[in-house]
Amino acid sequence: MFTDVLNLPLNSDRAKRADQILTLNNMSWSDYEQLLVTDIGYKTSYWHGVITIVSPSKNHERIAEIINGLIKTYCRKYNLIYFPMGSTTIKNPPLAGKEPDHSFAFEIDKSIPDLAIEVTYTSGSITDLEKYQSLGVKEVWLWRMETLPFRELVPHSRWQNNKITFYQLVDSKYLETQNSICLPKISSNFLITFINRGLMETPLTIEEDFYQQLG
Repeated sequence: MFTDVLNLPLNSDRAKRADQILTLNNMSWSDYEQLLVTDIGYKTSYWHGVITIVSPSKNHERIAEIINGLIKTYCRKYNLIYFPMGSTTIKNPPLAGKEPDHSFAFEIDKSIPDLAIEVTYTSGSITDLEKYQSLGVKEVWLWRMETLPFRELVPHSRWQNNKITFYQLVDSKYLETQNSICLPKISSNFLITFINRGLMETPLTIEEDFYQQLG
Protein backbone atom coordinates (compact mmCIF):
# COMPACT_ATOMS: atom_id res chain seq x y z
CA MET A 1 0.00 0.00 0.00
CA PHE A 2 1.25 3.51 -0.84
CA THR A 3 1.18 4.72 2.79
CA ASP A 4 3.45 1.86 3.90
CA VAL A 5 6.48 3.88 2.73
CA LEU A 6 5.62 6.76 5.03
CA ASN A 7 6.48 5.01 8.29
CA LEU A 8 3.60 6.80 10.05
CA PRO A 9 2.84 7.98 12.66
CA LEU A 10 5.60 10.54 12.85
CA ASN A 11 7.59 10.90 16.06
CA SER A 12 5.16 12.51 18.51
CA ASP A 13 7.79 13.18 21.23
CA ARG A 14 8.89 16.38 19.46
CA ALA A 15 5.38 17.59 18.63
CA LYS A 16 5.34 20.33 21.25
CA ARG A 17 8.67 21.78 20.16
CA ALA A 18 8.89 21.65 16.39
CA ASP A 19 6.93 20.79 13.28
CA GLN A 20 7.76 17.41 11.83
CA ILE A 21 8.22 17.28 8.07
CA LEU A 22 8.33 14.40 5.64
CA THR A 23 9.21 15.17 1.99
CA LEU A 24 8.57 12.65 -0.79
CA ASN A 25 10.23 13.35 -4.13
CA ASN A 26 9.36 12.04 -7.61
CA MET A 27 5.70 11.55 -6.72
CA SER A 28 2.72 11.74 -9.06
CA TRP A 29 -0.58 13.55 -8.73
CA SER A 30 -2.32 10.18 -8.34
CA ASP A 31 0.00 9.41 -5.40
CA TYR A 32 -1.09 12.68 -3.80
CA GLU A 33 -4.77 11.96 -4.41
CA GLN A 34 -4.40 8.49 -2.90
CA LEU A 35 -2.72 9.98 0.16
CA LEU A 36 -5.58 12.42 0.63
CA VAL A 37 -8.11 9.59 0.51
CA THR A 38 -6.30 7.74 3.31
CA ASP A 39 -6.91 10.72 5.68
CA ILE A 40 -3.61 10.31 7.53
CA GLY A 41 -4.33 13.26 9.81
CA TYR A 42 -1.40 15.45 8.76
CA LYS A 43 -1.21 18.52 6.51
CA THR A 44 -0.16 17.59 2.99
CA SER A 45 0.74 19.56 -0.09
CA TYR A 46 1.83 18.80 -3.65
CA TRP A 47 4.03 20.84 -5.98
CA HIS A 48 6.09 19.78 -9.00
CA GLY A 49 6.26 16.11 -8.05
CA VAL A 50 7.02 16.73 -4.38
CA ILE A 51 4.62 15.74 -1.60
CA THR A 52 5.23 17.46 1.73
CA ILE A 53 3.63 16.09 4.90
CA VAL A 54 3.67 18.23 8.04
CA SER A 55 2.70 17.35 11.59
CA PRO A 56 2.30 20.83 13.17
CA SER A 57 3.75 21.50 16.60
CA LYS A 58 1.65 22.82 19.48
CA ASN A 59 3.08 26.32 19.04
CA HIS A 60 2.39 26.21 15.29
CA GLU A 61 -1.26 25.37 16.00
CA ARG A 62 -1.53 28.04 18.68
CA ILE A 63 -0.26 30.80 16.39
CA ALA A 64 -2.64 29.66 13.65
CA GLU A 65 -5.59 29.74 16.05
CA ILE A 66 -4.67 33.23 17.28
CA ILE A 67 -4.70 34.54 13.70
CA ASN A 68 -7.97 32.71 13.02
CA GLY A 69 -9.55 34.31 16.08
CA LEU A 70 -8.35 37.80 15.16
CA ILE A 71 -9.85 37.51 11.68
CA LYS A 72 -13.21 36.47 13.11
CA THR A 73 -13.01 39.33 15.62
CA TYR A 74 -12.44 41.77 12.74
CA CYS A 75 -15.47 40.38 10.92
CA ARG A 76 -17.65 40.82 14.00
CA LYS A 77 -16.40 44.37 14.50
CA TYR A 78 -17.25 45.45 10.95
CA ASN A 79 -20.10 43.03 10.25
CA LEU A 80 -18.13 41.48 7.40
CA ILE A 81 -19.79 38.33 6.09
CA TYR A 82 -17.31 35.47 6.10
CA PHE A 83 -17.25 31.77 5.35
CA PRO A 84 -14.52 29.87 7.22
CA MET A 85 -12.89 27.18 5.11
CA GLY A 86 -10.32 25.99 7.66
CA SER A 87 -7.72 23.64 6.22
CA THR A 88 -9.88 22.54 3.31
CA THR A 89 -7.65 21.10 0.59
CA ILE A 90 -7.31 23.45 -2.38
CA LYS A 91 -6.39 21.70 -5.62
CA ASN A 92 -5.38 22.58 -9.15
CA PRO A 93 -4.73 19.16 -10.70
CA PRO A 94 -2.21 18.03 -11.69
CA LEU A 95 -0.08 21.02 -10.66
CA ALA A 96 -0.64 21.88 -7.02
CA GLY A 97 -2.52 20.96 -3.87
CA LYS A 98 -2.39 22.71 -0.49
CA GLU A 99 -3.99 22.66 2.94
CA PRO A 100 -3.73 26.11 4.56
CA ASP A 101 -3.59 26.52 8.31
CA HIS A 102 -6.81 28.53 7.92
CA SER A 103 -8.67 30.08 5.02
CA PHE A 104 -11.70 32.28 4.43
CA ALA A 105 -14.09 33.40 1.75
CA PHE A 106 -15.76 36.79 2.22
CA GLU A 107 -19.15 38.20 1.19
CA ILE A 108 -20.18 34.99 -0.63
CA ASP A 109 -19.07 31.37 -0.35
CA LYS A 110 -16.51 30.23 -2.90
CA SER A 111 -14.60 27.11 -3.90
CA ILE A 112 -11.27 28.96 -3.70
CA PRO A 113 -10.71 31.06 -0.56
CA ASP A 114 -10.06 34.77 -0.74
CA LEU A 115 -7.55 34.58 2.11
CA ALA A 116 -5.19 31.79 3.17
CA ILE A 117 -3.13 31.75 6.37
CA GLU A 118 0.22 29.99 6.41
CA VAL A 119 2.24 29.59 9.60
CA THR A 120 5.89 28.70 9.03
CA TYR A 121 6.92 27.87 12.58
CA THR A 122 9.62 25.32 11.84
CA SER A 123 8.21 24.16 8.51
CA GLY A 124 7.31 25.72 5.21
CA SER A 125 8.92 28.62 3.41
CA ILE A 126 8.33 31.49 1.05
CA THR A 127 8.05 28.86 -1.72
CA ASP A 128 4.58 28.03 -0.36
CA LEU A 129 3.52 31.19 -2.20
CA GLU A 130 4.20 29.43 -5.48
CA LYS A 131 1.64 26.79 -4.57
CA TYR A 132 -0.96 29.41 -3.66
CA GLN A 133 -0.15 31.32 -6.85
CA SER A 134 -0.98 28.24 -8.91
CA LEU A 135 -4.20 27.83 -6.91
CA GLY A 136 -5.32 31.41 -7.49
CA VAL A 137 -5.77 32.51 -3.86
CA LYS A 138 -6.27 36.28 -3.86
CA GLU A 139 -4.42 37.01 -0.60
CA VAL A 140 -1.97 35.06 1.56
CA TRP A 141 -0.73 35.88 5.03
CA LEU A 142 2.61 34.30 5.86
CA TRP A 143 3.69 34.27 9.51
CA ARG A 144 7.36 33.45 10.00
CA MET A 145 9.47 32.73 13.04
CA GLU A 146 12.52 34.93 12.69
CA THR A 147 14.85 33.35 15.26
CA LEU A 148 15.87 29.87 16.32
CA PRO A 149 13.41 26.98 16.85
CA PHE A 150 12.71 25.36 20.21
CA ARG A 151 11.72 28.75 21.53
CA GLU A 152 10.69 27.51 24.98
CA LEU A 153 14.24 28.39 26.05
CA VAL A 154 14.24 31.84 24.45
CA PRO A 155 13.34 34.97 26.47
CA HIS A 156 9.84 36.27 25.86
CA SER A 157 11.05 39.59 24.46
CA ARG A 158 12.59 37.88 21.44
CA TRP A 159 9.16 36.78 20.22
CA GLN A 160 8.85 40.31 18.90
CA ASN A 161 11.22 39.36 16.07
CA ASN A 162 8.51 37.28 14.42
CA LYS A 163 6.57 38.86 11.58
CA ILE A 164 3.55 38.44 9.37
CA THR A 165 3.62 39.47 5.74
CA PHE A 166 0.61 40.14 3.53
CA TYR A 167 0.72 39.16 -0.14
CA GLN A 168 -1.77 40.18 -2.82
CA LEU A 169 -2.15 38.32 -6.11
CA VAL A 170 -1.69 40.83 -8.94
CA ASP A 171 -1.43 39.67 -12.57
CA SER A 172 -0.73 36.10 -11.39
CA LYS A 173 2.12 37.23 -9.11
CA TYR A 174 2.21 37.95 -5.39
CA LEU A 175 3.17 41.43 -4.29
CA GLU A 176 3.86 42.33 -0.69
CA THR A 177 1.44 44.85 0.76
CA GLN A 178 1.30 46.60 4.12
CA ASN A 179 -2.50 46.60 4.33
CA SER A 180 -4.74 43.63 3.82
CA ILE A 181 -6.94 43.60 0.74
CA CYS A 182 -9.59 41.39 2.30
CA LEU A 183 -9.51 43.15 5.69
CA PRO A 184 -8.50 46.67 4.64
CA LYS A 185 -8.63 48.30 8.08
CA ILE A 186 -5.59 46.42 9.36
CA SER A 187 -1.90 46.46 8.49
CA SER A 188 0.68 43.74 9.02
CA ASN A 189 2.53 45.93 11.54
CA PHE A 190 -0.63 46.41 13.57
CA LEU A 191 -1.66 42.75 13.48
CA ILE A 192 1.69 41.26 14.47
CA THR A 193 1.64 42.96 17.87
CA PHE A 194 -1.38 40.84 18.80
CA ILE A 195 -0.19 37.61 17.19
CA ASN A 196 3.12 37.70 19.05
CA ARG A 197 1.23 37.60 22.34
CA GLY A 198 -0.34 34.28 21.35
CA LEU A 199 2.18 31.94 22.93
CA MET A 200 2.06 33.68 26.29
CA GLU A 201 -1.56 34.80 26.72
CA THR A 202 -5.08 33.48 26.34
CA PRO A 203 -6.88 34.39 23.10
CA LEU A 204 -9.66 35.95 25.20
CA THR A 205 -7.57 38.94 26.27
CA ILE A 206 -5.82 39.25 22.91
CA GLU A 207 -9.07 39.33 20.94
CA GLU A 208 -10.65 41.78 23.39
CA ASP A 209 -7.72 44.20 23.06
CA PHE A 210 -7.72 43.77 19.28
CA TYR A 211 -11.44 44.55 19.09
CA GLN A 212 -11.02 47.70 21.18
CA GLN A 213 -8.08 49.01 19.15
CA LEU A 214 -9.61 48.42 15.71
CA GLY A 215 -10.73 51.59 14.01
